Amino acid sequence: MKKLLFRSCIELTNHRLSSSVLRKFSRSKISKPFIKPFSTTFNLNESEMNRSLNEFVNLHDLFTRELKSGVRPIDTEEDAFVSPVDGVVAHFGKLEEKTYFHVKGQTYTIEEMLGSKEASQPYLDGHYFILYLSPSHYHRIHSPVDGIIKKQWVLGGRSYPVNDLGLRYGKKPLSKNYRLITEMNVNAKHVALVKVGAMNVNTIEVTHKNNNVNKGDEVGYFSFGSTVVLLCEKGLILDITTKEHVDVQMGQRIAIMSDDKAQNL
Repeated sequence: MKKLLFRSCIELTNHRLSSSVLRKFSRSKISKPFIKPFSTTFNLNESEMNRSLNEFVNLHDLFTRELKSGVRPIDTEEDAFVSPVDGVVAHFGKLEEKTYFHVKGQTYTIEEMLGSKEASQPYLDGHYFILYLSPSHYHRIHSPVDGIIKKQWVLGGRSYPVNDLGLRYGKKPLSKNYRLITEMNVNAKHVALVKVGAMNVNTIEVTHKNNNVNKGDEVGYFSFGSTVVLLCEKGLILDITTKEHVDVQMGQRIAIMSDDKAQNL
C-alpha cells in the first residue's frame, strides 16, 4: 500500500508541466530571494564557494556553483579510484550472478541500467558504487580516474526521487529515470559513470571539452540533488576503501585499482 500511494503521488506531480515550472523558477530572478534561506536550511558551506551568496543571480546558479581552487584535493596516487562527487556512499559491492545488485529491496541489473545486453557485457562480475547527492551537496561531477571517454548516451524519461523513499518505493529509479551515461577506458578496462536524474529536474549538463580526462577533471553537473552510479569492469578494482552511509568529497579515494599498467585502448 505504501508503494502504491508513493507512486500515485509521484505520477500526479512528476510531469512535463511541473518540471518546466520548477526549471523556469529556479533560473529566474524571482528565485534570488530564496538563495539565502536555501543556504541556511541546507547548511551550505559558503566559505568553499568561489563567489559570495549575493553574487548568485538565481537558485540554479547556486545549485551549479563552483568551488574555490584547492578546497577539493585530488588523491593523485596512481592506484587511487576517487569519488567523482560530493555525496553519501549509499551502496557498493561486487555484482551478483554477473549482473545483479540490490538497493532498498529492489533488484537491478546492469543491462536495465545501461539499456542493452551488449552495453552490459564489459561489467559482468565487476564492481558498483552508488553515490547520492542531496540538495545540500556540491553538484558538479568529475572524473574518478585518468581515462579516455569512448561513448556517451542518454536513456529514460521522467524521473522518480532518488532519496531513501524513492529508492524503496519508486519504479527502479536507478535504471528507469532519465540518465546520462559516460563510458571510459581506464588501463584497458571499462568504467561507466551513470548520472541519474532526480524528480522534476532532469537536467544533466556535459562540460568536458575533449575525450581525454584526468582524475578530478570536471565532466558535467546536476541542476539539483541526484545520484551517480559507477560501474567498473572486473579486475579494475583491487580493494574498496570506503564504507556505506558515509559522506565523501570529490577527489577522495574510495577504492584501490589493480596495478595493471596496460595502455588505454
